[in-house]
Amino acid sequence: MTIFEELKRRGLLAQLTDEEEIKELINNGKATFYIGFDPTADSLHVGHFMALCLMKRLQQAGNRPIALLGGGTGMIGDPTGRSDMRTMMTKETIQHNIECFKEQMSKFIDFSDGKALMVNNAEWLLDLNYIDFLREIGPHFSVNNMLRAECYKQRMEKGLSFLEFNYMLMQSYDFLELFQRYGCNMQFGGDDQWSNMLGGTELIRKKLGKDAYAMTITLLLNSEGKKMGKTQKGAVWLDAKKTSPYEFFQYWRNVDDADVIKCLKLLTFIDIEEIEKMESWEGAELNKAKEILAFELTKMIHGEDEAKKALDAAKGLFAGGSTENIPATELTDEDFLEGRIDAIGILVKAGLVPTRSEGRRAIEQGGVFVNENKVSDVKAAFTKDDINKEEFIIRRGKKNFRKIVVK
Repeated sequence: MTIFEELKRRGLLAQLTDEEEIKELINNGKATFYIGFDPTADSLHVGHFMALCLMKRLQQAGNRPIALLGGGTGMIGDPTGRSDMRTMMTKETIQHNIECFKEQMSKFIDFSDGKALMVNNAEWLLDLNYIDFLREIGPHFSVNNMLRAECYKQRMEKGLSFLEFNYMLMQSYDFLELFQRYGCNMQFGGDDQWSNMLGGTELIRKKLGKDAYAMTITLLLNSEGKKMGKTQKGAVWLDAKKTSPYEFFQYWRNVDDADVIKCLKLLTFIDIEEIEKMESWEGAELNKAKEILAFELTKMIHGEDEAKKALDAAKGLFAGGSTENIPATELTDEDFLEGRIDAIGILVKAGLVPTRSEGRRAIEQGGVFVNENKVSDVKAAFTKDDINKEEFIIRRGKKNFRKIVVK
């Protein structure tokens, strides 16, 4: 099975500009391709992880990835999929986030000996002369066509700033620069990026002529991955300080039944034949598939030791066994009011709910337990002695646990 066939079989490919050319390039290890990452936070998240997996698959087939870090585009912000304008970041914040991205990416992609490149588009975007840029790039873009693009249409009613309107031109210019500097002949991105990506392909052809070719290809679920990587608390991060290995494991252990096989295909390196055998699994077998998914992804992000700890903790809770590896939340004197802390406060402190109102609702709906005893009273409160006299495990729903200790 060729790498192209495997990508299709796993459901990774959606729209392609030239399937036969793309197939020829990636099957023969001739693609130098890029995927862009705007440094909007100090950690990559699950949505990025899908792109990293694709980069790794293609690199293993002999192709060369370019991780394009958006030190320039990050100062504007992509309007795609957003209802309002992104908060402006300082250069210092962007640079800090880029350094964090570099460290995380290096765990997945082999950047040694030119096998992959890590490039910052600030190299060419920050020093652009505005008039020169308009004269060189502007004539190749139709405002009418841009306004028909989905990424702009959905923002027109609520307001689209001229700052954001430039994003498509800048992303397209990135592809032109990468093509000229590094021979980058292919770009990947989410299906929500299709208009921006086509802009880059067309710019290369218009600027450099028909002999210059550039391919675009999209990941079927990159935009869905951004949604999938969200929880009630926010994003699922790859940084253990922001999302612990146990939380990461539990997130994947709790995916919807309808998504587990899809996630195994998209995100793991388990043989596709083995995954396809799981498509008929139901009940306890499907739960086993979720466990496999959670273990494999936690191992890839946090290492096998942390994955085993998370698995042991999950099994210990469900089997009434050891709770040694359950993540703990420490309470301090400041958390106690007149010597007590209510159950809602513990839920918030432990990160099991985002707000007190959500905590109240969880209790009223019968979904909160302390040491497997249901908390029925929204005013229920606990002293330090209550928490210290025995192991104190609070649970929201069936699978979200925290051990509570007093510092």
